[in-house]
Amino acid sequence: MVNKEQGQGMSGKSDIRKDEERWHEEVKDLAEIRERFITTSSEEIDPLYTPTSLDGFDYLRDLGFPGEYPYTRGVYKNMYRGRMWTMRMFAGFGTAEDTNERFKYLLEHGQTGLSTAFDLPTLYGYDSDAPDSIGEVGRCGVAVSSLEDMEILFDGITLDQVSTSMTINGPAAIVLAFYAAMAEKQGIALDKLSGTTQNDILKEYIAQKEFIFPPAPSMRLITDTVEFCAHDMPRWHPISISGYHIREAGSTAVQELAFTLADGFAYVEDALERGLDIDEFAPRLSFFFNAHNDFFEEIAKYRAARRIYARRMKEKYRAKNPRSLLMRFHTQTAGCSLTAQQPENNIVRVTIQALAGVLGGTQSLHTNSMDETLALPSDKAAKVALRTQQIIAHESGVVNTIDPLAGSYFIESLTDKMESEAEEYFERIEKLGGVIPAIEKGFFQQEIARAAYRYQKEFDSDERVIVGVNRFVEEDEKIEIPILEITEEMHERQVTRLRALRERRDEDGVKEALAEVRRVCSGTENVMPFLIEAAKAYCTLGEIVDVMREVFGTYREPSMF
Repeated sequence: MVNKEQGQGMSGKSDIRKDEERWHEEVKDLAEIRERFITTSSEEIDPLYTPTSLDGFDYLRDLGFPGEYPYTRGVYKNMYRGRMWTMRMFAGFGTAEDTNERFKYLLEHGQTGLSTAFDLPTLYGYDSDAPDSIGEVGRCGVAVSSLEDMEILFDGITLDQVSTSMTINGPAAIVLAFYAAMAEKQGIALDKLSGTTQNDILKEYIAQKEFIFPPAPSMRLITDTVEFCAHDMPRWHPISISGYHIREAGSTAVQELAFTLADGFAYVEDALERGLDIDEFAPRLSFFFNAHNDFFEEIAKYRAARRIYARRMKEKYRAKNPRSLLMRFHTQTAGCSLTAQQPENNIVRVTIQALAGVLGGTQSLHTNSMDETLALPSDKAAKVALRTQQIIAHESGVVNTIDPLAGSYFIESLTDKMESEAEEYFERIEKLGGVIPAIEKGFFQQEIARAAYRYQKEFDSDERVIVGVNRFVEEDEKIEIPILEITEEMHERQVTRLRALRERRDEDGVKEALAEVRRVCSGTENVMPFLIEAAKAYCTLGEIVDVMREVFGTYREPSMF
């Protein structure tokens, strides 16, 4: 029975400690199946957790109630009893027409939000007919080179009735301008649009490497979008601060947690330096985390993230609006955990990861498809991934009570430990001068590289088991699942449409719009209104990025050995 007096819930610890010592003595010589018990992040796990694992634990200070500070138990009071998480499957391949069909297919099968993947040329700011785009158009996402592509991509989809997420970073401001211009042409007010642009350039320098401009002008563009959305698109999340790609690069869970939050606080401070009020923009900041294989470690990571964020926003940045303290986040299951061998096993991995995201209190969720190590998802694989979420939501019973793992000695101990280790990272980053100086010194990159190397060594030595890869292997395995193929015909269709657009548009209007973009980028005005006008003039993505490159320059990562 829990004592009603706060702070007395852990009474009798001295007696428990004696019995715990006795228990450890009795089991110390018992055989165990392996020498070390570690998390996915190589953290040692004790055989048993008891009240003595939570010295100094205070329910109201450290845990509280759902929807109340410090939000360890969730950002909303009734969580999934009031509203299910958004089921947002990642989609994007080939041309805009191809992805539009996939969007409609997923919506027909119960998806509740759209999530757009772009191809590499788009991510790097190149048009589909650029020499650097050859061989990559539509391969790992949809090709979007102009407002026309965006209009086709969302043809037949009512923008003010769907939430749209777009995974774009370097040219995020331009792609958001395409989306806004499309809405205005449809007669939909910008304040009716809801969704998210990833728009997280710091993690590109740290992990994913899809950067274009140097850090300073890139930060300026991000703050421009934050400011513009605060005033004109209040339902839009202008940035999704992403730990997902940091984890995919090989980081530990704590590194993902700490580096993501450090990036988020850097964006906050840049916006404050612009003169924005914290409560003007903070309620629309969002986050994006990975869900890896270690079930309990991932749940603890999400809970620690909410608590750290709420405390920092309240105590350091002095936010007054309670909504400014809420860390709302999207979760995607771990692509790096999927295997090409025995791909059906990936359905099980994804289920465990998705369940961790839900029990960790995510606001939206993407479940990877079983075939993603082989190709972009087929229709069937994408539907199975979506059904995985729906079964968790409607059959597992985990939505019936809020934060059901709270109070677990193991979970609370892990949560406390992750918070403590994240704070240690914050101190190290601050001593290096902040996030951007730490990037330039290679700090994040080296920390991730060391973690990835340790993980690989554990795998190579068979200390870490991956089913179907280094244990329970099937000889002469035949893969019998359908694979999506991207044909050259898709590339040709995209290039033909882009060239036809250039032939029929008003070239004088294009030149005028690009000249305005160049002028604004050279000054201090917010660039977003001018990017929207350039989009309406059907300037292409590559043309706009070329102008920005002339003004901002490009970034080349320093070599590190």
